[in-house]
Amino acid sequence: MEMHQVRYFLAVARTLNFTKAADECNVAQPSLTRAIKQLEAELGGDLFRRERPVQLTELGQRMQPLLQQCFDAASGARSLAASLKSGDAGTLRIALTHSIDLSLLIPYLDQIKRQFNRLEFRFLRGDARQVGEYLKSGEAELGIAAELGSDWDRLDVWPLFTEGFELVVNGQHALAKRGHIEFEDLRSEQLLSRFYCEHADRINESLRERGLDVDHRHEISSERDLIDLLEADIGVAVMPHTARTPKTLKRTSLDGLDARRTVHLYGVAGRERTAVGAAVMRILRGADWQRFLAKEAR
Repeated sequence: MEMHQVRYFLAVARTLNFTKAADECNVAQPSLTRAIKQLEAELGGDLFRRERPVQLTELGQRMQPLLQQCFDAASGARSLAASLKSGDAGTLRIALTHSIDLSLLIPYLDQIKRQFNRLEFRFLRGDARQVGEYLKSGEAELGIAAELGSDWDRLDVWPLFTEGFELVVNGQHALAKRGHIEFEDLRSEQLLSRFYCEHADRINESLRERGLDVDHRHEISSERDLIDLLEADIGVAVMPHTARTPKTLKRTSLDGLDARRTVHLYGVAGRERTAVGAAVMRILRGADWQRFLAKEAR
């Protein structure tokens, strides 16, 4: 079954006239008639009664909605393919580790949307290993992580910004009222460890070197759970500067905490990039991240 046969059939079914249908399809009537006869041979029966006006047979009536659906799907596929090729439509496929706040992308998503008439977002989450696998398999075109730790030699890596870590406590906690916090102030506090963070081991080791009991910490596996526990005043946590926290929590610097991380953008070298992926890469690499970090600090 050829799509031009389906198109000719639908035209005749709509106009109930072979001559009008041929004119509508910009084809000679003998060619249209021949194509419909071939379609009838494939389907095993007449689709039309050749009367004046032309009438659909029972087979034709049953086939009309099915062939219309088939034709619409094919037309939609061609339209989508053309849109993707021209850059009018696309899908943003980007993977982020659990420790990266999606708010990092929010200021730039509107810029991306303005460049495409139709744009779909697909955000994938995972640990560093999973993000690397998303990139390898092609499920994600770009990745954002503090570090992947992958030895795959096809990874392209671009540093976006470097940030520090801060202490976060419940707004009603006694430490929230302190303008100056030292490691000694945390000896009696229950630590909540961001187990999903790429820098969790380094942060815990730094706290251990300062004499804090990190071996009896609570290990948390998601940012949402961490926020819930902090809001319930069940512990305190060390979080990166760009981690989004509600107003019920208080962020403050911890004197002597020497911990920083660099957030990177990842791509796959040698793999053709979509128009959307290329646009996102340009925007993120060209962004004024220092201005963004300064705004977050206010």
